Amino acid sequence: MQPDYFSTTSSTTEFYNRTGKPSASHLWETAQLLGFPAALWRLPNKQDKHLIVSFDEVLPRVSADLDELPAGFLISPFDNLASTAPTNMSFGSTLGNSISTESLFLRADIQASFSEPADKREVAIKINAPAGEFQQVLREQMAIQTPEKTAQAVTPLSDPDAQAAYVRNVAHAVEAMQRGEFRKVVLSRTKQVHFTDAPDAVALFDKLCTAYPTAFISAVSIPERGQIWISATPERLVSVDADGIFRTASLAGTQSAFDADGTLKRPAEAMWSQKEIEEQALVSRYIIECFKKIRLREYLEEGPKTVIAGNLMHLSTYFTVDTQAVRYPQLGTVMLRLLHPTSAVCGMPRDVAFNFIGRHETHDREFYSGFLGPVNVNTDNEGAESDLFVHIRCMKLEGNMATLYAGAGLTEDSVPEREWVETEMKCQTLLQVMMN
Repeated sequence: MQPDYFSTTSSTTEFYNRTGKPSASHLWETAQLLGFPAALWRLPNKQDKHLIVSFDEVLPRVSADLDELPAGFLISPFDNLASTAPTNMSFGSTLGNSISTESLFLRADIQASFSEPADKREVAIKINAPAGEFQQVLREQMAIQTPEKTAQAVTPLSDPDAQAAYVRNVAHAVEAMQRGEFRKVVLSRTKQVHFTDAPDAVALFDKLCTAYPTAFISAVSIPERGQIWISATPERLVSVDADGIFRTASLAGTQSAFDADGTLKRPAEAMWSQKEIEEQALVSRYIIECFKKIRLREYLEEGPKTVIAGNLMHLSTYFTVDTQAVRYPQLGTVMLRLLHPTSAVCGMPRDVAFNFIGRHETHDREFYSGFLGPVNVNTDNEGAESDLFVHIRCMKLEGNMATLYAGAGLTEDSVPEREWVETEMKCQTLLQVMMN
């Protein structure tokens, strides 16, 4: 007889595993069968994995307000411009009225944590809404003997015109920057991959967790769109921990993390071109300008330093603010609205670069280069925190088709053919894991 793992205390149902523990796959598949959205993630340099399920079959579109939202998971598209707050806004000022409400929010109706390593796994599940049907289907899923999965073919689809079109777009951007129209723009492209069968999203997620321990790994299922988005992003946008410590980072400049012979490079010995140094400096200056807009002077800046992100190296600078010390508890929300979309995924000046992207990219970025992550989620019993990341190194799954997204930051010194190679390297972040 299947044991009953659910026990109710007050208004919250606590789920504690004994033998026959439900896995992330059990919960994920149950959500899929019932048509419920789900998000699975692992924070950088952590081992524990987390999952939430929302009972909203159509997700609410919300303002990304970290101070007002309940526990859940945000995923926001690129085309979701931040508030046009006044440039002289000071502490406690009211934001402007043009705040976008296009972020999708997965409320944590079910919240699960999986402690690692697997041989000593502990699982705790909180159910914050009536879940009778979900519990029944979950028990049925746990009773099914999962067949051993066989390897399937992963085939990148050929697009003979893709390189020429991208190189041509980059050349147009470089010419515009040389004329002084703007200083930087990020142009992206897509690459499609075919699977013999619909891939196992949780298995891909686990592979990425193993391959990229320093990245934010996520899988987000959005049934209303028929999509699952999977990513391994190295770029933190905004985080606020339980102690009120705010963090953001600038990340730009890209090179392979390996020498020509396959040897992993030492970060301290990485050589960076003037173009890459200037590209990274532009992103850092953009963050500092946002601090200036809200008259914030008390921040810690560290970097730039070379960081390894999977198969690539980047330059990164880290910014930290103690929101309690500066008496600015809403800093996370304010900076989120000022930062997105950052110059690392859009350009400078932002509005001009955004318009250039709209005229020259032939694909819809959708959630690529937007942001995503848990909001007001208590993952370690030390208090709720929010961790939002720039949604790069990602792909969209639709049945047995995957669309990968990659972009390159362009300045007037960019060489079009080299920028194509950079996007190919970024696609490999996910592609090499899928094909192994």
